[in-house]
Amino acid sequence: MTQAKMPSMKRNLKPIHFDPDLRSMTALENAMHQFDDAAQVLNLTPNQVALVKKPRRVVQVKIPVRMDDGSIEVFDGYRVQHNTARGPAKGGVRFHPMVDLDEMQALAFWMTVKSAVVNIPMGGAKGGVVCDPGKLSYGELERLSRRYILEMIDVFGPDRDIPAPDVGTNAQVMTWFMDTYSLYKGDYLPAMVTGKPIDIGGSHGRVEATAKGMLFCLRETAKVLEFELAGAKVAIQGFGNAGSNAARLLHEEGCKVVAIADVNGTYYNEKGLDIPHILEYVKVNRSLRDIETKIECERQDDPKEILYLPVDILIPAALEGQIRHRNADRIQAKVIAECANGPTSYRANKILDQNGVFIIPDILCNAGGVTVSYFEWVQNRLGYYWTDTRIQKELHRYMVDAFHTCFQTAQKYNVPMRTAAYVAAIDKVVVANEMRGL
Repeated sequence: MTQAKMPSMKRNLKPIHFDPDLRSMTALENAMHQFDDAAQVLNLTPNQVALVKKPRRVVQVKIPVRMDDGSIEVFDGYRVQHNTARGPAKGGVRFHPMVDLDEMQALAFWMTVKSAVVNIPMGGAKGGVVCDPGKLSYGELERLSRRYILEMIDVFGPDRDIPAPDVGTNAQVMTWFMDTYSLYKGDYLPAMVTGKPIDIGGSHGRVEATAKGMLFCLRETAKVLEFELAGAKVAIQGFGNAGSNAARLLHEEGCKVVAIADVNGTYYNEKGLDIPHILEYVKVNRSLRDIETKIECERQDDPKEILYLPVDILIPAALEGQIRHRNADRIQAKVIAECANGPTSYRANKILDQNGVFIIPDILCNAGGVTVSYFEWVQNRLGYYWTDTRIQKELHRYMVDAFHTCFQTAQKYNVPMRTAAYVAAIDKVVVANEMRGL
């Protein structure tokens, strides 16, 4: 990518000045501010705002689990169903020490707009358990997973609410969810959950779906901004499922992945990292720890240092809240493709917009995951399973259509891509609410 080919994305906006001592917003506050911007563009009435802004159902449970030493530990569990006007609720279940109700409400809201922006007939939900899965034995993790579903057996269902993997959960956890639910209902019900192994009703393309959807969005971004994706310098924060697959796909695309990061630090080589070697290393070692001893790179302890490198494309693929108003001015990337949920705060987004950074917002950029989850649900309901070729073709169609809908909306209203994505999505949710007579 060259600056000569990259058109300016700066808008005629007033300069943004923030007090650096302002309290950082929570994830939910950020989500609600993003909603308010779109509601203003759409001129929503107070009644329309009331129907979309608040979650429809919030469930909190105590989950008793017998540990390996015979003791009973009680975990806090949550499930938030934000909106079901367009279809059953859809969203992941997160096992993480920092899970809280505020975060669950924000993520459930983002799932509602994410499903709408790619135009799949589902609503939004999110669930979680306050725990550290890395400190649980295999048996303890299984008992916790099964008990979570049992405590919420009337919440979930193929036509009610369909969970999926998220931070700290995986295909095995989804298998325990499905098995527990099926045993309780007395039927084989694979459509109650997505992200399962292929052998028991999972879908081809699910593992790399988030990263593949991001790649499709980046290809369209390169077209509309008129730059070459091949040769572009890329930095990827986070090297879990989304980040590692993004690194592989972009390397295959001809991009120069110059930096990656996980909790162990930032790893950088301006000439480009040996991505195939790194992927093999992580497959064995499960993290990037000590990778600097195996490949040619520089290492810094702080994973956030990757955000400030001189690259063309920055891909936040870690947890939310990484780019905030205190560090947004240090971002040098020309394009940000948000593989994570909520990586950029509301105030930081305003600064980046003012600085001319083109952002592919999370509700669009990482929607490949929920889109292929929808495909899995459809296949389960039909009892007919698609080839990987068909999955990729359908995913490409959904993501390209969604990208251009958002880009055209941004041009129509002269707003940034994030606001445009919210406008396109929330309009669908409002129409569904009103058509159902609410």
